[in-house]
Amino acid sequence: MPVPIPDSYKDLIEGPVSVVLSTIMPDSQPQSTVVWCNYDGQHVLINTMTRFQKAKNMQANPKVTLFAYRPSDPLRCIEVRGTIVEMTQEGAMEHLDQLAMLYTGKAPYFGEVLPVEWKERETPVLCRITPTHIVVMGGDPA
Repeated sequence: MPVPIPDSYKDLIEGPVSVVLSTIMPDSQPQSTVVWCNYDGQHVLINTMTRFQKAKNMQANPKVTLFAYRPSDPLRCIEVRGTIVEMTQEGAMEHLDQLAMLYTGKAPYFGEVLPVEWKERETPVLCRITPTHIVVMGGDPA
């Protein structure tokens, strides 16, 4: 059953905020990486590349956790446990460009954030996460 992100914590999921994604490796060890994300009102959206380990981990085990906080207020944070419900290349490049603009103020991702040559060897994947459990800490945003 999907769990909505509380309104008073959406700013931590809608970016640009430090977000850590944890997945499970093939040997059952957790793997955590910094990701960019945003929220469509139902799913937390992240982007990765098909050859990255986190993409392989999510394909094998769709259970993930996101942890988000602002460095200026680290005691106000949100943990989103969820399930990957879709991994698709359709719309992934456009989404990655949107995240690049949100997080860096630059787009397109390949060409402005990373060298354009990387576009030939990397394939973006848009991942939709359905939140299933939310843990928050700290007060409402100021």
